[in-house]
Amino acid sequence: MEDLVANLVAIGIVEKKAQEAAGNKKLAATMVDVLNEAGVPPCEGSAGKLIYFAATKFPGNALTHRPMLLKYIVEGKLKSDPMVLGALEYLGKVGTEAVDVDAFESAGGVGVETTAEQIKEAVTAVIEAKRDELLEQRYKVNVGLLLGDIRKQYPFGDMKLAKEELEAAQLDLLGPKTDEDLKKPEKKKAPKEPKVKEQKATAEPEAPPPDPYKFFPAPNENNKVHTEIHFSDGEIWRPKNSPAKLKEHLEKTGGQIWTRFPPEPNGYLHIGHAKAMHVDFGFAREYNGVCYLRYDDTNPAAESREYIDHIQEIVKWMGWEPWKITYSSDYFQELYDFAVELIKKDKAYACHQTGDEIKASRETHTDSPWRNRPIEESLRIFEEMRDRKWEEGKVTIRMKMDMKNENMNMYDLIAYRIKHMAHPHAGDKWCVYPSYDYTHCIVDALENITHSLCTLEFESRRASYYWLLQSLDTYLPYVWEYARLNITNTVLSKRKLNTLVTEKHVSGWDDPRLLTLSGLRRRGAPPLAINKFCASVGITRNENMVGMHVLEYFIRDELNQTASRTMVVAHPLKVSIANAPSGGVQTITSAPPIGPKYDVTFGQTVYIDKNDFREDDDKDYYGLAPGKTAMLRWGYPIKCVEVVKDAQGEVVELKCEADLARAIKPKGVIHWVGEPAPGVEPIKAQLRLYNRLFISEDVNACADWLKDVAPDSLVIIDGAYVTAQVAEAPVRSVFQAERVGYFCVDDDSTPTAPILNRTVTLKEDLKVQAIKKQ
Repeated sequence: MEDLVANLVAIGIVEKKAQEAAGNKKLAATMVDVLNEAGVPPCEGSAGKLIYFAATKFPGNALTHRPMLLKYIVEGKLKSDPMVLGALEYLGKVGTEAVDVDAFESAGGVGVETTAEQIKEAVTAVIEAKRDELLEQRYKVNVGLLLGDIRKQYPFGDMKLAKEELEAAQLDLLGPKTDEDLKKPEKKKAPKEPKVKEQKATAEPEAPPPDPYKFFPAPNENNKVHTEIHFSDGEIWRPKNSPAKLKEHLEKTGGQIWTRFPPEPNGYLHIGHAKAMHVDFGFAREYNGVCYLRYDDTNPAAESREYIDHIQEIVKWMGWEPWKITYSSDYFQELYDFAVELIKKDKAYACHQTGDEIKASRETHTDSPWRNRPIEESLRIFEEMRDRKWEEGKVTIRMKMDMKNENMNMYDLIAYRIKHMAHPHAGDKWCVYPSYDYTHCIVDALENITHSLCTLEFESRRASYYWLLQSLDTYLPYVWEYARLNITNTVLSKRKLNTLVTEKHVSGWDDPRLLTLSGLRRRGAPPLAINKFCASVGITRNENMVGMHVLEYFIRDELNQTASRTMVVAHPLKVSIANAPSGGVQTITSAPPIGPKYDVTFGQTVYIDKNDFREDDDKDYYGLAPGKTAMLRWGYPIKCVEVVKDAQGEVVELKCEADLARAIKPKGVIHWVGEPAPGVEPIKAQLRLYNRLFISEDVNACADWLKDVAPDSLVIIDGAYVTAQVAEAPVRSVFQAERVGYFCVDDDSTPTAPILNRTVTLKEDLKVQAIKKQ
């Protein structure tokens, strides 16, 4: 123990801490090993403290790589806590696998130098970005959060220097602390709200595991039994790939991951499909594999070119690049040939039962009267079906599975039915169309899909999936199911979404209140934010309800970093400025922390929001009041000297004086829009404030779900004033209207009649904050 204490002190650990480490059996044993592996003491500078730090944080799954990390510390290549943490995070992902030196050094910032000048520039940018908040809250602003913004930009920079520069910049902006600044803030109790039954979600969701796909088997491991298929006569099938089948498959794929995103082109994609894309495309991207976009287009009655084009457009918008775009209908000939093979093997038959008769026989586990008809007869009828000699509904081809099985998906599923109509992709060549249950698994095999991933409602179909492929002696993909996405205050059922659209509860499939991906796009949600949300949800099999505020958090966080800034006045109040320049207007160029600069015009008439004026002032209010001064954002301080009211006593105008020398520095900063020229009204816009579509969090639990549609899910404000920057912006441009919210230019917007959709509010509402504290 004494030797260990002495060695720890020798590398720079204070004696008390060294004694505590030596007194902890587990930590003492670790430190002995670590010091031996590092070859210390002696060591120089801060290396000793970093070695101790690394020893206490090292991931248990990567101990084989500890000597390597210690060598980097001793050699001075990892020289700060952030660098060591970055390297440790990388090693935690790698575990016992081989280390990619370039990736390891990149994760640890080896060779990265952050200058004092870069830190100072970052501090200046953060102070400017948080200027309004600092002026309002002064020294009560959490410096740790400001440091966090700097750390995001320079993760390996000197945070001690950053803190010193921040404190100096605060002092320069705010002046010395006042007695009010030194007061401890009063603790405010959150308002009590009803408890939420659904699973709680944090304001800032925890990061997903570094590799959420790691538990999937590698393609060359796909030689195990996939499932057990139990038959009613006691027989059990245990389908798995033979060595020859697996070898043939691996030769075609080169051992890569091959996945597919397989939507049916019969509707618009929603956020549940975004999760599926994250699983299918994301898995392939993570492992340098490939992913098909495959249209499962087996039902021409429900499919259209509109949906096909929409899906392709949305996949691209979401940032995914398909390896190939295919259609199940591309394989209609192969599928037909496989059906003939099934009939020849006596594993399929022509059946004349109606839909109702099939349903009744399944309820009683009764075989079809045509189940055991001669093979030649079924082959002849199938050929006649293809040759258009049968009417719709008169005959189908059913798979001969097991009508007495415990699994209803083994009840002689339909493989082919007749539909005398053209197909949106295949044209009018066919009048017999394969079912989804028959097609999906066969095309997976034909396309050599390594991992067929789907949601949990398909789990009971595993038996039928592998029954069919085993019967046809094809390659067997690995199948895995994950929990479907459930989000509060909305519906994702295609049937319910269709009802909302067709019954005019919303304006269309791209209504911004819906969580269709076209609706989210029109609302202004960035695809990167949606993908980050999907990553945070994960791909587990645990069913849960995700709070809408979690999605909103990711949208808000992304827009805070990317949206251009502007000013919008939702409820205009005229302000006449007596000493403003006469005969024209002054153009003031803004300097927002994010996005391009924009011009605002200052003259004798400007407009502020009605909410930024009170007749009764108080010490906690920083807007305008009679006799009080507030700063126009990017402009001048103005003082209210007179209040003008109409006959009903409503305030209609404020008469103010401007401090054109900017000698006064008021605490309050307010947004505004000025006349573009004397006597010319600013550009008017319509603001559409979108709120949650449903009142209840669990809409599916409502007896009459349509009555749960929130009456205030859309609030329209006409007559808002905007800057020319907003009016001239292209459709779908997104802005942060400072102190108002994030807005997107709507598809129907024009330069003379702009329409802005609110994407999210600037901050989470108080009700959500209160719920999360429960």
